[in-house]
Amino acid sequence: MNNLVIAGREIALDKEGFLRDLNDWTPDVATALATRENIELTQDHWDVIALLRDFYQEFELSPAMRPLVKYVGQHLGPEKGRSIFLMQLFPPSPAKIGSKIAGLPKPTNCL
Repeated sequence: MNNLVIAGREIALDKEGFLRDLNDWTPDVATALATRENIELTQDHWDVIALLRDFYQEFELSPAMRPLVKYVGQHLGPEKGRSIFLMQLFPPSPAKIGSKIAGLPKPTNCL
């Protein structure tokens, strides 16, 4: 099965590596999910992860790329509210990979 073990606790993932239970998310889970994506989390990553989680709380859905870019720009400034910035953090699909690491469902428009 495609699961994680964090501090002796098994965390269930779906076939694409998204959490089956959003309540299983912790920063340690995020770090493990990022490692599976070959991403080492920096402060910029954590800032965007926090915004992804805020977006989900506010709108009850994971953002697609355009709303994500706009939301990041509104909260972190125009220099970070750009597709290229997000692509560097969460390649190849910032909305999908960022949502996965943030413990959110897969955005509905992602393949």
